Amino acid sequence: MIGKLDPEVLARVLSRTGAHDDSVVMGPQYGEDAAAMRVGDQLLVASSDPLSLAKERLGTLAVHVACNDVAASGADPRWLTNVLFLPDDDEETLDALTTQMDDAARESGVAIVGGHSEYTPALERPMVSMTAMGLADEFVPTGGAEPGDRVVLTKGAGVEGTAVLATDFRDDIDLPDDLLARAETFFDDISVLPESRVLRESATAMHDPTEGGLVNGMVELATASGVRLDIDRRAVPVREETAAICDAMGVDPLRIFGSGALLATVPEGELDGVLDALDAEDIRASEIGAVEDVSDAEEAGVELDGELIRDAVRDDLYDLWE
Repeated sequence: MIGKLDPEVLARVLSRTGAHDDSVVMGPQYGEDAAAMRVGDQLLVASSDPLSLAKERLGTLAVHVACNDVAASGADPRWLTNVLFLPDDDEETLDALTTQMDDAARESGVAIVGGHSEYTPALERPMVSMTAMGLADEFVPTGGAEPGDRVVLTKGAGVEGTAVLATDFRDDIDLPDDLLARAETFFDDISVLPESRVLRESATAMHDPTEGGLVNGMVELATASGVRLDIDRRAVPVREETAAICDAMGVDPLRIFGSGALLATVPEGELDGVLDALDAEDIRASEIGAVEDVSDAEEAGVELDGELIRDAVRDDLYDLWE
């Protein structure tokens, strides 16, 4: 099986979190991708993420995915540590991965300050686990959405998944070469640092939809906030390349790896100002729904296509790898 732990197993893991520390502002919680600790008059925000499946640009994705979680929590990523596992002593792969990580870190203005590397023959493919850290004045949680807020999405659904499909599965896709080439450039859109700096000024909640795509990201945000998201699929931006590739591969663009988009909730009265501020930075963003109150936490979830989705969803790409 590939993918995240199911909620019940995850709950057991989250119940074992070590000693209490008064400096911890945000500790392990469902849906929260980053921790926050009070250090002096600022917050140190940290997040860890492993990647192993996107073979073409694994190093690039590892850096951006870790930094995105920190940025989506209101911080400016500054430092990274990396743990790199290689199945064999393939120096070409090692050079490619470390070059990708270095380039992505420099692009993001983040320093790689340490880590660990080793050979692990039991693995079938390389694995990279990155920990990103940064500083913030205010922490923006996943679980902060309030009834009446509007739901905003930047860029579009399935940005990361589109790039992965166009590279890892290019031989299986019967589409024009120029469309696949454009889709591959979506790797350049994975960072959400620019939009996070705009949205954090107004957002009640922010989340970086990764595994399970936009749908899973919305479920996590809704569950963590104890609300329901009423989403209009027609309002969700899906790029031409994403739509074409997903149709060719039989997957839902809202249920494939979603890094590159930032999901946020903002007070209704601040929506126009937020969209204008994003547009001024040449960042495409759309209002895709609203936050609704629920009488019981068990009713929290995402209303999409006439269905209430309450449980985490499995990423559609996993069936292609298995």
